[in-house]
Amino acid sequence: MDNGQEFFDYYSLLQVNPTCDAKMLEKAYRHLAHMYHPDHLETADVTKFQAVIEAYRVLRDPDQRSKYDEEFCRKKTNGFDKFPKNEKITIDEKSAIIDAEAHQRILFYLYKRRREHADDPGVIGYYVQQMLDSSDDNFEFHVWYLKSKGFIKVTEQGTLAITIEGVDHVISLSRTIEAEKLLIPLSDTSEQ
Repeated sequence: MDNGQEFFDYYSLLQVNPTCDAKMLEKAYRHLAHMYHPDHLETADVTKFQAVIEAYRVLRDPDQRSKYDEEFCRKKTNGFDKFPKNEKITIDEKSAIIDAEAHQRILFYLYKRRREHADDPGVIGYYVQQMLDSSDDNFEFHVWYLKSKGFIKVTEQGTLAITIEGVDHVISLSRTIEAEKLLIPLSDTSEQ
């Protein structure tokens, strides 16, 4: 590994955790190889395709992976992606609430779009990002979260659209909001 060549983070390339098992490794490889394959016109990338093949070739072999992991650990402790030791991990609760509100706004926006344009429900991500007035990193986080939950998808045209699960979630949220509106006046009168 350390023969003068540039070190590549194969785990990052394959989008897997360094502790992943062989099954997860193969799943990631198959997905990315399919996506970057030259026959897949929308996402073809020969350089990435070859890199994915090389990463999988090294990581699927237990002996090569063991040697790679030694180099990986050495590189990781020499500066990049180093996690600070003894640092207390906390989040600002307000950030989590702001994120939840952004997720709700995205879903409501995409829900409205699907209701009004059932034949063309997708929205270009840039417009959604502008609506939120969000940075690229924050927007990527929101899209990742909502896609992972199955609430939104990227259409064949590359736009964002709400899924059936997303519609169900919006309906559930709407019911909860309505129920809370009804409870607020009741709590005001019960205190008197």
